[in-house]
Amino acid sequence: MTNSPLPRIRTPESLRSARWFGPADLRSFGHRSRAMQMGWSEEDWKGKPIIGILNTWSDINPCHQHFRARVEDVKRGVLQAGGFPVELPALALPENYMKPTTMLYRNLLAMETEEQIRSLPIDGVVLMGGCDKTGPALLLGAMSAGVPAIFLPAGPMLRGNWNGKVLGSGSDSWKYWDELRAGKITAEDWTGVEQGIARSHGTCMTMGTASTMTAIIEALGFTLPGFSSVPAPDSNHPRLSAATGRRIVEMVWEDLVPTRIATEAACRNAVAVAMAMGCSTNALIHLIAMGRRAGHTGFGLDDFERLSHSVPVIGNVRPSGTTYLMEDFYYAGGIRALMERIRGHLDTTALTCTGRSVGENIAGAKVTNDDVIRPLDNPIYGEGALAVLHGNLAPDGCVIKPSAMEERFLRHSGPALVFDDYPSMKKAVEDENLDVTPDHVLVLRNAGPQGGPGMPEWGMLPMPRALLKQGHRDMLRLSDARMSGTSYGACVLHVSPESYIGGPLALLQTGDIIEIDVAARSINMRVPEEELARRRAAWVAPPPRFERGYGWMFNRHIRQAHEGCDFDFLKTEFGAPIGEPAIY
Repeated sequence: MTNSPLPRIRTPESLRSARWFGPADLRSFGHRSRAMQMGWSEEDWKGKPIIGILNTWSDINPCHQHFRARVEDVKRGVLQAGGFPVELPALALPENYMKPTTMLYRNLLAMETEEQIRSLPIDGVVLMGGCDKTGPALLLGAMSAGVPAIFLPAGPMLRGNWNGKVLGSGSDSWKYWDELRAGKITAEDWTGVEQGIARSHGTCMTMGTASTMTAIIEALGFTLPGFSSVPAPDSNHPRLSAATGRRIVEMVWEDLVPTRIATEAACRNAVAVAMAMGCSTNALIHLIAMGRRAGHTGFGLDDFERLSHSVPVIGNVRPSGTTYLMEDFYYAGGIRALMERIRGHLDTTALTCTGRSVGENIAGAKVTNDDVIRPLDNPIYGEGALAVLHGNLAPDGCVIKPSAMEERFLRHSGPALVFDDYPSMKKAVEDENLDVTPDHVLVLRNAGPQGGPGMPEWGMLPMPRALLKQGHRDMLRLSDARMSGTSYGACVLHVSPESYIGGPLALLQTGDIIEIDVAARSINMRVPEEELARRRAAWVAPPPRFERGYGWMFNRHIRQAHEGCDFDFLKTEFGAPIGEPAIY
């Protein structure tokens, strides 16, 4: 990417950073003298784009452990292209450790990203992310800040291994946990799984939320071609990191800002790629938020539903697939090969961060293993990975992942077994005498954006131990929570509006019959309207989740799942940003 494909628009004098360092006044004297305090000289910044590198590395984020080294690769590329790199630490959002959920803090990182860019002398920005919420958060902030931006994906980790069995993070955690609870493996076996499931730095190597979102960001046009598929330990990763540094300098001169890339066509391309990959259910929330932040206020669940009928799942990667992981996907051709295979479902004229079109970026990409990236006439699932359902339980929609569940639950009716909080549900499912059958619908509520708080990944409700001992490994489960992208099973998620604010799920009672028909895209509780009206009149709102600080702000301004869970005051139509900071 050393030869710029777009004409140079910016001049050194028109750089944003020149407003800080150029004028012969007292304020700019202060900027220059403090830069010199850090050992820089005029030759470092004069006439050069200043590139902010937003780095989500931290000691407690295992997915981003290599970012401490990769940032040096990015800096090398920036310097090679004639820019001046400045590393800016950002919230790490470690999915594995942060409670109650990183989703509570996605918007905080988005705000931090926007405000760091807006308030500092930054001409362009490299966004270093990967672990689930970091990608969408960084891009949300960069879209609103409006300077040229490019994304550097962390990349998936290597395959896991235990006793010669290939392990996939998340997916095999749930699988072997249930086997342990059912008495099929020993505690020693479980320790072996624990030690072998995560063997390197990088994100989950299943098609979980991390790999889903980095691929979606590439489909949107913000990542160098193929970068989202490259494993974190692969030598191509540092090479592409340096190339990313070189490219962002060119993007500044070309004034290739996010609004030129994140078009409606790009958003639709991202949906098509998500459906074909066997994406995480979290894709809906994050991509809707990004699409709307880019100014496409009508972008939403209907766009996913429309493409779910026409784009089949051809990415045979767990949890939708049964065998392969992201390392295999990379060797089979990666995201470029998958996009080339679904070219007919894409707008190939859409502009990308390379300055070239999607069509140009994927031209010539080859699939080297037709079992990993299937032909369109031999998919692993005939429709898209996700289905959007509506009905009297979810007037504003909910989602299910048909590609990763037992087929018998695609059309099902059964009595609800309802829990109002996670601890009581968790305690009940461990009771071997629980009165539950495979036809029951396990329900958790008060776990949505406000109720969770932050909409935790509780949606893959644990199978009752009593059913596990009978040999069952799936049942219909329903909640206003999310679930990990590495999860699987007949889980209905993101019920909107959520129960905490009085959505219909709040009115459901144990024993009520729930009916689901995925083909008809419907989900309903078989309760008469007059009875629902009586329950609604008697409903009492739960107590507040927060009384101060960020959580207080979150609960008062978070939007519902079908709207992308962005803050209402950050939506594009809320009002124009303050603009460029004043130089006093």
